[in-house]
Amino acid sequence: MINMKKYRLALVGATGVVGRVTRNVLEKYNLPISEYKFFSSSRSAGTKIVFNNEEYTVEELNEHSFDNGFDYAIFTAGGKVSEKYAPIAVQNKCTVIDNSSFYRMDKEVPLVVPEVNMEDAERNNGIIANPNCSTIQAVVALSPLDRKYRIKRIVYSTYQAVSGAGLGGIQDLESAIENYVANTKYELKKFPYDIFNNCIPHIDDFTDDRYTKEEHKMIDETRKILKRSNLPITATTVRVPVFNSHSESINVEFEKEFEINDLIETLKEAPGVIVKDDISNNIYPMPKDANNQDKVLVGRIRRDYSVKSGVNLWVVADNTRKGAGGNAVQILNGLIKYINKN
Repeated sequence: MINMKKYRLALVGATGVVGRVTRNVLEKYNLPISEYKFFSSSRSAGTKIVFNNEEYTVEELNEHSFDNGFDYAIFTAGGKVSEKYAPIAVQNKCTVIDNSSFYRMDKEVPLVVPEVNMEDAERNNGIIANPNCSTIQAVVALSPLDRKYRIKRIVYSTYQAVSGAGLGGIQDLESAIENYVANTKYELKKFPYDIFNNCIPHIDDFTDDRYTKEEHKMIDETRKILKRSNLPITATTVRVPVFNSHSESINVEFEKEFEINDLIETLKEAPGVIVKDDISNNIYPMPKDANNQDKVLVGRIRRDYSVKSGVNLWVVADNTRKGAGGNAVQILNGLIKYINKN
């Protein structure tokens, strides 16, 4: 029997929302990792966590954290941390899988969703970018359709959970619910308005063209992942009072004609997709269905009769898992398999 190489892994941002999800996914994948190290800011350093039934102490991230030689690092601590520390890790011969937006549109950095373009990750210069959560679930559903029917145009409308805004977003919804029941006041930590009993059509900062950065991320990242630099796409992203899992209404126009039953079969056969589409029994994807899994749920599949060859899709996925930590671990798993195969 051939002994598989064991690897050393660092998780940066280990105590945050995505960091906790990443730890959970790593436990389930049972990768050939011989040593784990968990890093955070000074605020969370010293925290004790249990991982794989062992207790670990979270260490403060600094310029020397990668001196001892890690094979891989998953970064879940935001763009400023990735900007400063990812190059240091790479200098120490560590391959970085970065969950922030900092490197996503860098031409030298692959932007990867394993079900769509894992081959891009295998050609990296030390950093691999994890796409935006709302982009990940969209392209898992759209990629097989683009290959078969050639997408002509996309219209995104998203319904994004508060967990996508981090711990502050979750706390705002929790506080708002408590306030509603007890009629007490509370201080918003993340959102500009109450999120309970409300929808906020504003995710990330507004730009000069009146779109938000989140909307631009979906547009630009979809083009990069699908290798369709001029693909017409528009987006509206909305925060809704749901704790976890994003929902998306996606309207797609194709260059080629299609039969709706063939399109549904194409989605059923696509990697990473579960079709939940039985309207006679009120079966369709909902956020609660997607929690704690790596699959993308697709339903409400129906022809758009306003154009020659169009379809409407309802796409739901766990934004902290498939949309973040889970996708990163899937990339890591793919890299290890590729190295062991070659």
